Amino acid sequence: MQFEKYPFEKLNELLANVTPNEDFKPLTLTIGEPQFAAPQFIQDALCEAAPFINKYPKTAGEAELKDAVREFVQRRFGVVLDDEELVLSFGTREVLFNFPQFLLFNKPNPVMAFTNPFYQIYEGAAIASRAKIFYLDLTKENGFKPQIDERLKDADLVIINSPNNPTASVMSQEELQAWVEAALEYDFVLLNDECYSEIYIDAPPPSLLQASIAAGNEEFRNILVVNSISKRSSAPGLRSGFIAGDKRILRDYQRYRTYVGCASPLPLQKAAAKAWADEVHVRQNRDRYAANFKIAREILGITPPEATFYLWLEVGDDIAFTQYLYRTFNIMVLPGSYLGRRGAGKGYVRIALVYDEHKTKEALQRIAEALEERGWI
Repeated sequence: MQFEKYPFEKLNELLANVTPNEDFKPLTLTIGEPQFAAPQFIQDALCEAAPFINKYPKTAGEAELKDAVREFVQRRFGVVLDDEELVLSFGTREVLFNFPQFLLFNKPNPVMAFTNPFYQIYEGAAIASRAKIFYLDLTKENGFKPQIDERLKDADLVIINSPNNPTASVMSQEELQAWVEAALEYDFVLLNDECYSEIYIDAPPPSLLQASIAAGNEEFRNILVVNSISKRSSAPGLRSGFIAGDKRILRDYQRYRTYVGCASPLPLQKAAAKAWADEVHVRQNRDRYAANFKIAREILGITPPEATFYLWLEVGDDIAFTQYLYRTFNIMVLPGSYLGRRGAGKGYVRIALVYDEHKTKEALQRIAEALEERGWI
């Protein structure tokens, strides 16, 4: 298999010979990793569960965690899931990589489509599955939302991502419903990566599961979603996620997972169950990100996105801007062109607003100065 370099590896190579301005403290705004401490009650639950490290975890997960996730889905989206419509996972990255391989294994000429720019694990999964790739290009002209077209008649698996990483676009329930209808008409499996569903400013983003029910597809035929605790609870180290939807697919995928060997340790499951069951800390996290976006509006004059904690900032030459920002102001951002193919993402940088208000304000003031000095916009 021949995989592309990960965006962060490309970034390290780009900046390897660039000397940052040591007059400024370094700030890294490249990775979507919350920099707020995990809530104390989650840490306490993890410590209390430490003795369970002497037990083998079940591949299917503990009932306590599965019930907490099922209740989260019902509480948040109004969707009641059967036991077979929900599979727990070790985060969602492993699912996004191994599920396509499971689904496409028996296809002689598999075809996979996904949004572009994208979370690079989608491409890795396509390569590992020997799949032909159709890119669903996200552009300023289409509002950074994937468009349905005739190529999808040949697709076996389509991955969309709303709320979107890296562009921060959000699809409406009506737009998601159109995708459900396309999945049924063209008979492809549609998966929405919803890992940023809980990081929003005003209106909570809809789930593809809600759109499926609205389309009359109450059994979620051909429809799946993945979600994770990482962004929601500032707890990516718990590696707690799930895939939910079409039970016809998930029954066999659950059996497949017994061979993969990615069961979550019991202490992590017990702490995750506490986190999924609580909404207070999630609202507090949302308030932090909303405050950061308010700062971004004041300093950069931008309109904040509806969801995620990313700024998708148009700068003209994303490579040159990234180098200039690092050299002159000691800030690292991620070039948009490193996140896409065929020119997607070019001219933009992704900025992760994952720090406290003080650091965020400092970073954005430097970025504003860089934009003004060189006229990047």
